[in-house]
Amino acid sequence: MNINIDRDVLLKPLSAVGSIVERRHTLPILSNLLLEAKQSMLTLTATDLEMQISLSVPATTGGEVATTVSARKFLDICRSLPEQTTITISVEDNRMQVRASKSRFNLQTLPSTDYPLMAKSAGETNLVLELPQKQLKKLLKQVEYAMAQQDIRYYLNGLLLEVSGNRLNVVGTDGHRLSFTSTEIAQNHEKQELILPRKTVMELIKLLEDSDTPVTIEVSTNQANFMFSGIRIISKVIEGKFPDYNRVIPSGYQNSFNLDRQTLLQAMQRASILSNEKYRGIRMVLGKDSLRLISSNSEQEEAEEELEISYSGDPLDIGFNVTYMIDVLNNVNSDRITFSLADANSSCLVTVPDDSNYKYVVMPMRI
Repeated sequence: MNINIDRDVLLKPLSAVGSIVERRHTLPILSNLLLEAKQSMLTLTATDLEMQISLSVPATTGGEVATTVSARKFLDICRSLPEQTTITISVEDNRMQVRASKSRFNLQTLPSTDYPLMAKSAGETNLVLELPQKQLKKLLKQVEYAMAQQDIRYYLNGLLLEVSGNRLNVVGTDGHRLSFTSTEIAQNHEKQELILPRKTVMELIKLLEDSDTPVTIEVSTNQANFMFSGIRIISKVIEGKFPDYNRVIPSGYQNSFNLDRQTLLQAMQRASILSNEKYRGIRMVLGKDSLRLISSNSEQEEAEEELEISYSGDPLDIGFNVTYMIDVLNNVNSDRITFSLADANSSCLVTVPDDSNYKYVVMPMRI
């Protein structure tokens, strides 16, 4: 029995699904994709046991077939074929043959019955949300860079999604800095929160489209489901208590200044060249209508940048990790950016004039 599908139709979904497959896995079948063909649709599924992506594409199928095949090899084959080629897939015994014009590939398969599919949680659904894809994508992109990478406090290696009333709040923190954003949602809900794993967040950012077509989010006790554009993502959620971000976000800071984001980003990047490679510290020295950025390293080298700003607050000399500052400047879309400070021992609050929902907090460091 054959499956016929256009190479260009198959390639994008194949790349999307295959991206979560681990190269080296204790279970060999986890480096495979599950292929299921029925009723003129080919469904591709990949899982790493923490999350699962499924995607369906139109194909000419002569009946039902299900098998699993190496994700990397299948993707490499499809990539290497010329555009506008028709691919014919046939499965027999434990082999899968891929044919396209005069090319032919015979691949080993493993039984589809052995594939460890993540089932949709049998528990009750606690929450259902629907919002435009581009809105969710924007929220995730605004905060994802503040997530921890591999912190032993595992609940920091993900993003907090908190629904409260008619608002969806998204928060990321690694304990040294915190990013927060929020949006209004259509329905009112009781307060609920979940922590999405880092890998799920990064896949969502990749796969969500910049469109108004909706994404539906279903949340149960230990799982979150995302459905959009023919894609279904099932993800485990991280157990644990996320820090109370309201205690971290300051208010009422008197010393503030506003300047061009790109100008500050370039000055920070230049100053960072001579910062200490391990601690990445930079001093921000504020005086009347002036901001100086000063960095130095263990070789007694020093860099200084001076920027003209409109500032009449207290003189301040305060240290920060320059990487954390560059991250926020790279990731917000606004042309201008506002910094608010209290004193040399307090955090810095970064906001943007055209988005009152966005806040970024950085803890100071001694330099």
